[in-house]
Amino acid sequence: MSFWRFFRDRLFAVCVFIITWAMLMIFLLALSCGISALIATSSLLLIGGTITLLWDFLRRRDFYNRINTSLESLDNKYLISEMIPDPDFADGEILRDIISEACRSMYESVAEQKRNTVEFREFIELWVHEIKLPVAGLLLMCHNGGEKAAEYVPQLMRIDDHIENVLFYARSENAEKDYIIKEVSLKKAFSAAAMKNINALQKRGVSIQAKGLDVKVLTDGKWLEYILGQFISNSIKYFTNEREPEINVRASVTSNRTELRFRDNGCGIPASDLPYIFEKTFTGENGRRGSRSTGMGLYIVRSLCNRLGHGISAESVPGEYTEMILSFGSNDHLKME
Repeated sequence: MSFWRFFRDRLFAVCVFIITWAMLMIFLLALSCGISALIATSSLLLIGGTITLLWDFLRRRDFYNRINTSLESLDNKYLISEMIPDPDFADGEILRDIISEACRSMYESVAEQKRNTVEFREFIELWVHEIKLPVAGLLLMCHNGGEKAAEYVPQLMRIDDHIENVLFYARSENAEKDYIIKEVSLKKAFSAAAMKNINALQKRGVSIQAKGLDVKVLTDGKWLEYILGQFISNSIKYFTNEREPEINVRASVTSNRTELRFRDNGCGIPASDLPYIFEKTFTGENGRRGSRSTGMGLYIVRSLCNRLGHGISAESVPGEYTEMILSFGSNDHLKME
């Protein structure tokens, strides 16, 4: 709080003081008071007014500067109500009470919204589990219903995939409550993801090559299977008819990390789209062309990787390949006795 800002706020009071002083001087002159009396009276008024003005400025400056300092040091600015010092002037007390009441109201509103969000997420998770049962039943009926019924399998698999996306998205905001970190075999996780998409892979005639997957990483097996499943699903969507579809998966281990590279020979990602593929609802040129993308799959993948502590990136050459790169930290410092 600067003095000039404070002074401008008190300018009206200062003007009233000056006018009052001038009228007093005129009154004293009318009473034939001497110059010495006028000077003494003016000095006393000036000293008293200056001291009052400075005292008021200093206590207010200290109060507001402490508030600003506390506000700058807080990551969550709404906690400022807990950091406001006790003021020794009336309007400071009023300001403190207003901020405290506003923050209390906000806390209650945020708490209510959190409760509603938790309840909604729990309902969505329950709904997903319930809806997956009839979908699984329909898939079984299609497998047992002959060639005609098998035509419905791809559509049911797409429904199941979207349902699973809903479940993982609902959980991704609080994934730390739902995962268990332990050593997981990359080979086992990839095999599980591939088996889940076996029908689509076979129908598209995709050949898979895997190398160096006989390693273990610290992660959650369920989340890793979902991530790899998203890679497979995206590859199937964007294969072209110009060449035989292939998926190449390989892992490499260094002293401080394990790196999994998942490459397909699909249509590739335009260079202008590549920096944004992990953003929420981003579909890009390829997604708009076929209207098959929601832009949520890779967003959920990145969210889960961030919470698991894994690195995620992508490389691509349009018309040649797309490669997703997963990085896992070293297991040595996390292994338990």
